[in-house]
Amino acid sequence: MTRAIRIAVLVLILAFAAVWGAAFIARRPGEGVGASFARLLGNAPPPSAGGVVLPSGTSLGGPFTLVDQNGRTVTQDDLRGKLSLVFFGFTFCPDVCPTELQAMGQVMDMLGPQAEQVRPIFITVDPERDTPAKMKEYVGLFHPSITGLTGTKEQVAAAARAWRVYYNKVTPPGASDYLMDHSSYTYLMGRDGSLRSLFRPGVSPEEMVAAIRANLG
Repeated sequence: MTRAIRIAVLVLILAFAAVWGAAFIARRPGEGVGASFARLLGNAPPPSAGGVVLPSGTSLGGPFTLVDQNGRTVTQDDLRGKLSLVFFGFTFCPDVCPTELQAMGQVMDMLGPQAEQVRPIFITVDPERDTPAKMKEYVGLFHPSITGLTGTKEQVAAAARAWRVYYNKVTPPGASDYLMDHSSYTYLMGRDGSLRSLFRPGVSPEEMVAAIRANLG
């Protein structure tokens, strides 16, 4: 009985954390995370397979202007016409970024010919260090189809606001350089630029592929 109770408590804690993360992303203009959290608890639908379903009316994505790893200007209009997998991180990231980009590369391989209908996008939250050249070197480690986007501090901040991405510069005790604390969801955007699914960190490539294929019809 004790073991069953512990498992039940763990499940509740994980569910609570997932809704809290969604609350940060789904908050409305001027709304605090706590208020958003309470609203989600009241009317959020259950999670979908591999993703987080946000309340109807929640809008993610929007106008941005960045440059890719080849120095070409990219705006929100360039993401139209295909599905997009969008992830925010930074090239000096020691853990979640390489893990999620590796999964993104596996997704593209698993899609086979259907991969032509999907754009994998990696947007930096560390424009001070992540130059186009650095982005080109980094995304090339994971898959040739991944586009790396960077820009000025202001341009990156505008893109992060559009997707409601949290990021903050932190220097761990004893460290000689800074890291970036950031939210780590992967966004599946539709051909029209609307959000189709929101994947938590650690979601398997198989689950992501299933969600992508469900949106290719």
